[in-house]
Amino acid sequence: MASSRKSTASLKASKRIAVALSGGLDSVVLLDIVCKAQQTNQLATKKTDTKTSGEAPVEIWAFHIHHGLQKSADQWLLFCEKLAKKYKIHFDFRLLHLAGDTTQGNIEARARAGRYEALTDLCLEYGITDLLLAHHQNDQAETVLLQLLRGAGAAGLSGMPEQRFLDSEAKNIFLKRPLLDQNRKELEAYAKKNKLKWIEDPSNQDTSYRRNAIRKEIIPRLEKIQPDAIANLARSAQLMADAQVLLDRVAHQDGKAILNKNQLTLKSLLKLAERDLPAANNLIRFWLKSHQLAMPSQERLHSWWADLKQVKSDSKLEWRHDGSSIRLWRGHLQVTQKEQDSQETGQWVFRPISLRSKTPGLSAQWVAECQQRGSVEFKVRQGSEKLQLKANTPRKTLKNLFQEGDIAPWLRQAPLLYIDGNLIAVAGLGVSYPHLKASGKRVLPEWVQNPVK
Repeated sequence: MASSRKSTASLKASKRIAVALSGGLDSVVLLDIVCKAQQTNQLATKKTDTKTSGEAPVEIWAFHIHHGLQKSADQWLLFCEKLAKKYKIHFDFRLLHLAGDTTQGNIEARARAGRYEALTDLCLEYGITDLLLAHHQNDQAETVLLQLLRGAGAAGLSGMPEQRFLDSEAKNIFLKRPLLDQNRKELEAYAKKNKLKWIEDPSNQDTSYRRNAIRKEIIPRLEKIQPDAIANLARSAQLMADAQVLLDRVAHQDGKAILNKNQLTLKSLLKLAERDLPAANNLIRFWLKSHQLAMPSQERLHSWWADLKQVKSDSKLEWRHDGSSIRLWRGHLQVTQKEQDSQETGQWVFRPISLRSKTPGLSAQWVAECQQRGSVEFKVRQGSEKLQLKANTPRKTLKNLFQEGDIAPWLRQAPLLYIDGNLIAVAGLGVSYPHLKASGKRVLPEWVQNPVK
């Protein structure tokens, strides 16, 4: 991914929000609504006593994802950038590299995953608290029909939530869909009334894509049979979402003796399956969802149960699912994300620690000086390395520390950070205690995985 033409964030903003701007009708309407609401709020603030208020204005950003799949994609980027300038808001974009794969189904999935990954990066970079997407009622209806065709359960048929955390690592960022109760005709009427301009993606007419086929061929026929088809499908999604909340509550209750540090205890899980297989299936789905993995098909669940009933608790077992690994180790099932399977594809970064924080860290000046001298190095394990992680404890071999931490074997080939020839940090274990400082300008080393392509 690449980025350029960045705006500068304001230090005075009390809150930063962003609109995902494709340049199409939906996102253009959303951006117009957000910017006009901001103008209205600013006028209202001027009429009140701003001295007592003291609250800085909300800062608005527009984020564009350039997929590089259409010849006119560069023009869409320019259109969005000009639109941001018109509204006098901040703008940035990311470029995805997807053109090498011509398989349509794969392209759809990769584009969606890449889009959310890029939006997450942008939000983290600019301190965005709310990311707004322009999905509307028609999109929700299409999603429900797609999930029905997949044979999805309640989780899939719940469609798109109105609000959720952006991802498991960004729990201070909310993804919001404020237009879910509006249909496309209402958005078109708004755009016409306000004389908005937008761009049309020609790929939206290609019915070889399943969503386009549903939009162009299925939904119009359903509306002839039932005029309120779109609203009713969206309402069904909300009802299924309510049902899923109850199912999650049941899974949480069932999992009290089974879920342990994001792992499933095999022995207890098998007991639940013998007593109540639907409840055990529900717990597995709940667990997978907590790791942001796709729901498995009935056939895949059946295959997993067959494996689990035959395998011994001390045996090794691995399944590949949704780009991740599910492994059995020491009687527990655990998920290993794609990034964890490639421990060497990343880099050490140094996160600044607030001067008000009591968190210990490395001297920022010392790290900067060592970086200038070129004495900050990344290495892989060779064997016999030692590290002291706590006060009043001896230095121990990494092998012993991994065993004490009950860290699975496939995570033990962890990246090492050396500074001035000394082992300073080990990914997944911690930082050398003797090198930590409790005051002054400090930084904390953190291993960050490169995005998986």
